[in-house]
Amino acid sequence: MGELTPELARYRDEIRELAARYGLDFYEVVFELVDYDELNMIAAYGGFPTRYPYWRFGMEYEQLSKSYSYGLSKIYELVINNDPCYAYLMRSNSLTDQKLVMAHVYGHCDFFKNNYWFSKTPRKMMDITANHGARIRRYMDRHGVEPVEHFIDLVLSLDNLIDIHSPFISRDASGTRSPAVGSGDDDDTGRIRAKDYMDRYINPPEYLAAQRRKAAEQRAASRRHPAEPARDVLKFLLQNAPLEGWQQDILAMLREEAYYFAPQGMTKIMNEGWAVFWHSYLMTRHIVEASEVIHYADAHSGTLATRPGQINPYKLGVELFKHIEHRWDVGKFGDEYEACEDEEERRAWNRPTNKGRDKIFQVRSIYNDVSFVDEFVDAEFAEAQKMYVFGYDQSTGRYVVVDRDWRKVKKQLLDSLTNFGNPIIYVADANWSNRGELYLYHDWMGADLQFDAAMMTLRHVFEMWKRPVHLETRDEGEAKLFSYDGKEPVIREITGSRSPRDVVGTLQEQG
Repeated sequence: MGELTPELARYRDEIRELAARYGLDFYEVVFELVDYDELNMIAAYGGFPTRYPYWRFGMEYEQLSKSYSYGLSKIYELVINNDPCYAYLMRSNSLTDQKLVMAHVYGHCDFFKNNYWFSKTPRKMMDITANHGARIRRYMDRHGVEPVEHFIDLVLSLDNLIDIHSPFISRDASGTRSPAVGSGDDDDTGRIRAKDYMDRYINPPEYLAAQRRKAAEQRAASRRHPAEPARDVLKFLLQNAPLEGWQQDILAMLREEAYYFAPQGMTKIMNEGWAVFWHSYLMTRHIVEASEVIHYADAHSGTLATRPGQINPYKLGVELFKHIEHRWDVGKFGDEYEACEDEEERRAWNRPTNKGRDKIFQVRSIYNDVSFVDEFVDAEFAEAQKMYVFGYDQSTGRYVVVDRDWRKVKKQLLDSLTNFGNPIIYVADANWSNRGELYLYHDWMGADLQFDAAMMTLRHVFEMWKRPVHLETRDEGEAKLFSYDGKEPVIREITGSRSPRDVVGTLQEQG
């Protein structure tokens, strides 16, 4: 790794000043020059060269190196959410590419600093991953490489079983619980104190029956573990699984890293779109010289290339930001615009407000990909971007439009973005049938399960829990229970299809 050349340092300073002039706000950015082999190594480690040693990083490095050698792919930029931000430039890139990448990086760094979904991430992750790496190396020295790598395999196979929204949920830290029904001035039947002549009005039979049911449910909840369905399965295992000390520490470290990387998955379209928006704006208005136009256009168009039926996050993100800016510049928002039902009038709507730039900065600050697509992808945008359902025509060898209902494409896209397209799993009961068995529930309103992968997941959870593990899911409308006890996996049908809280209630009744 090396410092920038004087020429690149001069362009870096120029681009930084331009970006700040247009309102971008970022941490200090440290650029380092690397060759392709060093960049592949850093990329294989997820951007953190001091990360723990692990066989999968070696596989990733080999894949990236071969792909680069065969001319199949090339990493143009790599930037790390940190304070300061670290960005890596490949020495072999042309000067035009380097300027494009630096402008792109400043867009990313502005997004990292100002988007709400990154606000809970640690800003010293370089130091944290170095600390994690040192601790895991010590565990390998003490317990052996194979046991530690095997446990890392288990954790990484489960690292999507977290609650990506939990860092943004404020809970009462005091740990106090509200008094149970029937406490205080009420007796244990929930009866409210009243004079005799008013009692039948204050405490009618149906009210007393409801209060008794509520009291019974609260008593049951106080005995249930967990009291509410737990979405963060890794946290539950960390707190409750019979793990050794070094295993708990590794699980805690890898869970912390999973939460660090989660916002990047939650904002992939927005983050890349924002960076493309600004590198395009700065390059075309200030940075590209006449002799570089064709080279720049070739690199930029390659980034945005999209095939029919596929989604390119760079393309979708930048076009949606442009669409939002245009709408707010010409006044296509507000009650009057929304009330307009004439399609031609809506298309021609032009009541200049010049609020577009302010709007996209606001969007950059508070949205993630799901809310971004859900709110701003409309019929006009979908038609402009040809968001149709495509199918392959065998007779012509070309992709053709088979359905022009853009809402279907939008729904499919939202489904793929929700929880990163992964199934949503809850811990429903940690003492199923009073035998210490773990009962998980798949919320089938989210992504479907891959049954082979689900069985493998149960095996890995079993290794941590050391007791039989069960997973309730749905297959073609029929509820099924997957079970694994360390021997042979079992699948059996169960009656009904329930929510996690329904499952908890039923399990409590069975218990």
